[in-house]
Parts: sequence; structure tokens; C-alpha cells
Amino acid sequence: MIWTSHGETQRHASPPLGGAASGATCFFSVSLCLCGHIGTYATTHGDGAWTVNEDKATRYQRLKRQTSLVSLLWSALLLGGLVGTGWSATLRDAAERMAGRVAPVSWQPGATVFCYVLLLSLLNEIAGLSLGFYSGFFLERRYELSNQTAGGWLADQAKAFGIGLVLGGGAAELIYWCIRLSPDRWWLAAGMALALLIVGVTNIAPVVLLPLFYSFKPLDRDALRTRLLALADRAGARVLGAYEWGLGSKTRKANAALAGLGGTRRILVSDTMLADYSDDEIEVVLAHEIAHHVHGDIWKGMLFESALILAGFYLASRVLHALTGPARLRGVGDVAGLPLLLLAAGAVSVAMGPVAHAMSRAFERSADRFALDLTRNPVAFISAMRRLAAQNLAEENPSRIVRWLFYSHPPIGDRIAAAQAFKA
Repeated sequence: MIWTSHGETQRHASPPLGGAASGATCFFSVSLCLCGHIGTYATTHGDGAWTVNEDKATRYQRLKRQTSLVSLLWSALLLGGLVGTGWSATLRDAAERMAGRVAPVSWQPGATVFCYVLLLSLLNEIAGLSLGFYSGFFLERRYELSNQTAGGWLADQAKAFGIGLVLGGGAAELIYWCIRLSPDRWWLAAGMALALLIVGVTNIAPVVLLPLFYSFKPLDRDALRTRLLALADRAGARVLGAYEWGLGSKTRKANAALAGLGGTRRILVSDTMLADYSDDEIEVVLAHEIAHHVHGDIWKGMLFESALILAGFYLASRVLHALTGPARLRGVGDVAGLPLLLLAAGAVSVAMGPVAHAMSRAFERSADRFALDLTRNPVAFISAMRRLAAQNLAEENPSRIVRWLFYSHPPIGDRIAAAQAFKA
């Protein structure tokens, strides 16, 4: 995506598909790497200029970061508490009873795993709903970033929960099947399989997942459509068409993307961007998105995610073997140990977060440069960045520690400065 002010790590504060899996099943949310949309809300002044309200932006971003950290802490406490109190075994027993009612004997091991994931996800969803509502709905409304009603927000959360349950339940089934086959080496097979799942979900997202939340139609501005398709062709990125992305019913934000892989890759431009941005600005935004595909950033990111999954699963394997007795598990393959598995895998992801963000910022700087080289229009780039920053209430120059911990994109001040240097 062209713009994000900080890493979107919390469950409910993320946009619908960005929150497709619950915090309790965090590392199963392979869909997170593909669909988080970054939106923007504009404030205009009498002369039509778009400016950043830094005080308001600082407050908004600080609150979003705080809720992100609280959400992360809550998920860790929930998972650790379930194991420490023995309630995870109680959930497993309940899952076994549920599976016994709905599945034949030969299917009950797998059915028990899915029922456990269902119960764990419901517990996390219910317990974290108030925090999610505060971050994902209340703050967005308070800062005039959302067009959704409370009912609409809850409906999207229900859809996201369902998608997360299918993805998370399927991933858990795969993991515990691998554990049953090879209790010592399951982490390698499961990690490789989930890496393939990431690729698959990324591929189907624009044609299967995103339409569950947003409307799409062919872009009906002929001149702009021709211009964007020619831009992609000039850059060597094959696309299947250009579409208008209906964000306006949910948000006052604007966005554009080149979504999908191979046969599903398509240009998406939000209705909110089409309404307020010039064709030059939209072109330079799409040039940035095209750069990620030309540079192979999507594949590099998925490769990095796959490495994190393998490392997380390896650590989880060691933890499960070491704590089977102290955690009162029946064995490594006891689904009551799933919270331990999640904590271990999640710890690797959190620890490597700054590295992932640094890599992402490097990708974004390179994509910005590509967009400037391709369009030769730094004026449009700068004006688009200023609009997006004002709309998204971005901090222009956050502290170094905030950049290091939260920013997947360079701060807006750095991006504008680079474009000004290109212009000079």
C-alpha cells in the first residue's frame, strides 16, 4: 500500500481483512500480509491546501500505538493464563465433547483441534471486543476517519472472525497432523506448508476475500484507466484490469493498490481517491505500487514471513517438548498446548518486528524512487504525499524509537524530502 503511518498489529484496530484472525490465533493470520488497507481522511482549508494537523495527528497516532501494545499484551496474558491455570485443558475437554457429538471416531482428532480453535477464538474475541471497539470504531469516529455505523463495524468484524476461523482452523489442523506424523520434525513440514498457504491467500485475496468487504467495478474513467494500464505496461507489470474500489461507504480514507499475484493481479483505486486526487497524483501513487511488484517485494516479504514461521515453529517445538510435563499436557500433540505454540511463534514475530519494519522501509524508499523515475513528476508525488499524510493524521517526524518499533514506511517528512531532492 502507498501509505501507512505505523505497523498495524492489533486485532480489532486493523481494517477488516487486516484483522481476519483473532489475536489469540495471531500467527495463523497469514492473510494479514496481504489485505490491510491504508486509508486517509482529508482536512481542507479555505485556499484548498491540504495540511497536517500535527497536534491532532500526534494524539491519534499515540492512542493507536497504545491500543496496539495493550492488545499485544492482552493476547500474551490470555494465552499464558490459559496454560498456567489449566483452563486450556478445560477448553480441550470441551472441544473433545463437541467433536464427539459431530464427528465420527476416525475424524475426532482433527475435529477436536478445530473445536478448540473455535473456543479459543471466541474467548479472545469476546474478551477483547471492548478494546477493539475503542480502537477500531470509537477512535476512527472521534477523529473523523470513518463512515461506518457501529452495526456495520460489528458486521465486518463478524466476517473477519469467520475468515480467520477458517484460515486459523485449517492451519491448526495442518500443524497437528504434522505433529502426529512426526513429533520431533513437525515444525519443518508445517512451516513449509503454511508458507505455501501465504502465497495462495495472497493470490486469491483480490477476487475472493476483498469482495466480501468492499464493492468493486471496472474503472469507468477511460482516460485514467488507459493511462494506468499504459503505466503498468511501461514498467513491465502485467495486470488484468483497473477497478474502482468502494471504500467510501466505510471510510473517508483514500487508497490505491496493485493487488494479487500473476493471474489475479489488478489495479485498485478507491472511490475516495478518484473523487479528490488529480490524475497525475493517482498515476504516481500507482507507480509506487507497481514498483513493489517489479522489484519482487511481495515475494521477498513472503519469503521473510516464511522464515519467521519456520523459526517460530522450531522454537515452539522446543518449548512444547520442554514444558509438556510442567504444563500438564498429554504430550506434544495435545491441542491444549496450542497457547504455548502461539506464544513461542509470536515471540519470534515480535522480536523480529523491528527487522521486518526496517526491511519494509527500505522497500518503500526504493518504490518511491522508482515512481519518481517512472513518472518524472515529483510535484505530483509531493502533493499526493501531503494529501495522504493530512488525511491519515500522520506524524511528519516521529521519534527514532517510534520509527524503529512501529513504522513500516518512511515518515512523510523523509519521503517528501527525497522527492524534493529528486526535483532539484
